[in-house]
Amino acid sequence: MKLLVKIGGTLIDTSERRLAIAGKLAAITGRHQTVVVHGGGKQLSHYLKEHGIESEFRGGLRVTPPPILDAVIRTLAGVVNHRLVAALQECGVQAVGLSGIDAGIAHARQLSPALGAVGEVETTDPALLELLSSHGYLPTVACIAGGRQSGIFNVNADQMAVAVAGAFKAEQLIFLTDVEGVLDGDKRRIIRLSSQEALTLIETGVAHGGMEAKLRSAMKGIAQGVSQVRIVPGGEPDVLQRLLEGQELGTTLVA
Repeated sequence: MKLLVKIGGTLIDTSERRLAIAGKLAAITGRHQTVVVHGGGKQLSHYLKEHGIESEFRGGLRVTPPPILDAVIRTLAGVVNHRLVAALQECGVQAVGLSGIDAGIAHARQLSPALGAVGEVETTDPALLELLSSHGYLPTVACIAGGRQSGIFNVNADQMAVAVAGAFKAEQLIFLTDVEGVLDGDKRRIIRLSSQEALTLIETGVAHGGMEAKLRSAMKGIAQGVSQVRIVPGGEPDVLQRLLEGQELGTTLVA
């Protein structure tokens, strides 16, 4: 089975959490052709604060002028990516650190001049991901994309995951998050959702903020041909192995 696993930055912000996530990936990568996409917004915010740079957010996206783009590259493609790869190696996984720039994995355009170097993925090339994953390596991709005229763009990690999953023809897109799944109006976990039901949750205000963004990304993944999108709690023990064995963890979005 082909899998795309997206890891939220909060799940890999300490060495203990990175090793925990790495162990969960190690349990499945030998049996499934897998690609990882990771975020790192929390780590980036910490880096910017340490350097006296204030962040501005518009519509949930970090405005990315040149000084912040430099920090994005250093933090996401540098520190966060390499620390995650090191943890995976420690757990016996042959991980390869990449960004969307490498081999044209993700090519983006500017989303809005007001947002600076925030990009929206236009095209993807999964050839390198296919080559590595089919030979037992785990491509581990930071959410940075290339662009025209040697441009570099900061891309929302959920959106990067969806774009890459579609190109990679992943059968499942798994969002590892710090929540138990999608909740209904009574704060109860929803086990399965259709895209139309997810849209209703958004339109009625039940799903908002970060969950709205995640559901919109999930719906786009379904539209691009991913059979199932799973939104699951990354902190659960053996979460990936249990999920692929059929346990109903988190929320599953289906076509």
